[in-house]
Amino acid sequence: MEIIETFIGLVPITLSQSLIYAFVALGVMVPFRILNFPDLTAEGSFPLGGCIFAASMLLGFSPFVALLIAVSCGFLAGCTTAFIHLKFKINTLLSGILVLTMVYSVNLRAMGRSNVALFSYDNIFTLVSPEITENLSLQILFLAVIIGLVAGLLYWLLKTQHGLSMRAVGSNDIMAASQGVGVWVYTIVGLGIANAMTALGGAVLVQSQGFADANMGFGILINGLAALIITHNDAGTINGTRDRLLRLKFANHIFSHEFALFIRVVEFLMVIRIIHAHNPASVAGNISGADIMEARNAFRIPDKLKHVFCTDLIIVADRFGVGF
Repeated sequence: MEIIETFIGLVPITLSQSLIYAFVALGVMVPFRILNFPDLTAEGSFPLGGCIFAASMLLGFSPFVALLIAVSCGFLAGCTTAFIHLKFKINTLLSGILVLTMVYSVNLRAMGRSNVALFSYDNIFTLVSPEITENLSLQILFLAVIIGLVAGLLYWLLKTQHGLSMRAVGSNDIMAASQGVGVWVYTIVGLGIANAMTALGGAVLVQSQGFADANMGFGILINGLAALIITHNDAGTINGTRDRLLRLKFANHIFSHEFALFIRVVEFLMVIRIIHAHNPASVAGNISGADIMEARNAFRIPDKLKHVFCTDLIIVADRFGVGF
């Protein structure tokens, strides 16, 4: 029982940390899924956000200003990776490795040492409400609101003209360039936005745990990729089910139209049969195309089903023995 109780007690803490690492998942999703740009910069931009935030707090900046500076530095790290790849034609993975290696030196230079304690400094949690740091449930709610706002802004951005252009660059950069889309601009800005979100996660984690460390981002990219793979598989399953339902609905829709059309064809030929039985001379010879069009209009056959109507009419007419 103690093991189960201990495990249950760890769930809220794990959920709180997972919401922080959700920023990394969003930051990894943009280059890998939107821009088709395998990027390793998240491994460096995550500790960069935390270390720059800590250095800014030591310099006397407010938590919100320090957070803005940290996010800006993450944006610059992503832009640097994209620029190295585009300008010097270096592989995307190698470009990310170069930047995250440089960023490690920047972190040490900014803080002056490998780790910094921030227990006596204010943070965004204490500024909003001191109770957030003391109540884990409030902290989870606060983090959920922040990640929801960031995800909502990202979703809105991807629905705009700029977001569509960014997705076009990731889908086919040659075609996007031929349509006048700036491949350089959207690649650089896209990677900048992705690493800005990752740096935001690092800065929030530093405020949550109360210290910054230059090695805190080790292996963080694996977590982001794992989350991306899990959501991709789940989304694929959901989309596959949705597509099957849509195809079934479409098939039922088409079937209902053709079934109704067949009934109208049968009714039309039955009328011809009755007329022929009472007055054979009235239907002597072949039925003209004008007669078919008149019957189609009389029975309200849609124009888009005209060819289907004529085909079914010939098939059923053969069974009735009516010549055409």
